[in-house]
Amino acid sequence: MPKRRREETDPSAGQPKAEPAPPAEGGATFVDTPDQLTTSDGQESCLKISSWNVDGLRAWVKKNGLEWVGLESPDVLCLQEIKCTDPEKQVPAAMKEMVDYPHQYWSSSKSKEGYSGVAILCKAEPLNVTYGIGVEEHDGEGRLITVEMEKCFVVSVYVPNSGRGLVRLDYRQAWDGALRGYLEELQSRKPLVLCGDLNVAHDDIDLKNPKTNRKSAGFTPQERQGLDQLLGLGLVDTFRHLHPSLPHAYTFWTYMGNCRAKNVGWRLDYLLLSRSLLPRLCDSKIRTKIMGSDHCPVTLLLAL
Repeated sequence: MPKRRREETDPSAGQPKAEPAPPAEGGATFVDTPDQLTTSDGQESCLKISSWNVDGLRAWVKKNGLEWVGLESPDVLCLQEIKCTDPEKQVPAAMKEMVDYPHQYWSSSKSKEGYSGVAILCKAEPLNVTYGIGVEEHDGEGRLITVEMEKCFVVSVYVPNSGRGLVRLDYRQAWDGALRGYLEELQSRKPLVLCGDLNVAHDDIDLKNPKTNRKSAGFTPQERQGLDQLLGLGLVDTFRHLHPSLPHAYTFWTYMGNCRAKNVGWRLDYLLLSRSLLPRLCDSKIRTKIMGSDHCPVTLLLAL
């Protein structure tokens, strides 16, 4: 497997920051609570969607990622950063043979070996599947797949990282704009659920060291404004809707400096949904204890 490129996975690569501090006494670690299986008015959850940046599909399978999938058993599984340039040859056989997920859709980078890539695996066959956002400039890196279900679209997305020294920030902003246009058109036809690594921590509460990372990739004013504009389409950040002030809830930890053990992290992975689906929201989970990647999985429970 190609050597891991830090700027692709660490939002703060190449930027100065304070030394990670050890966890504060009494609560610097986020604790997941039992799943809420009903809506506020008592409708029972019947659709589970999970999303995970796996940081290389083949390595993730070797780290027992499929065992977690079997235990979580989502109806729709969205994956990012699969790093399979040729999915036909590189997706592990154990994954292709998963009997619970006969409907598998893969998108890979056409420009770089072992880079980017997303997937969606479904228990039930979707009505339709599309790849990319329909803009040639942005669709060569395998960053988005959409499946159409009966009552909503589900989108798996891996938003570009602005890179070391913010060398791709301009491109990132253009990509964000194209994504908004795509989702706006999609949402005009049917509500949607957007799952994936958005490569941005939205607010100070969404990363451990906000003061020292304001010029870092993943926390610049431009990227945060991009997420503001995305939410302005009528999308809801489900985790923050349910937990508006809950701290220390992160989904990404760089491998450096023992950051995961210290919970020095970033919340980069999101489950957004159309506001019209909000009455169907049961729960939005961060599975912070699940290992196998530098990200952890997130799960959405809907009565849909």
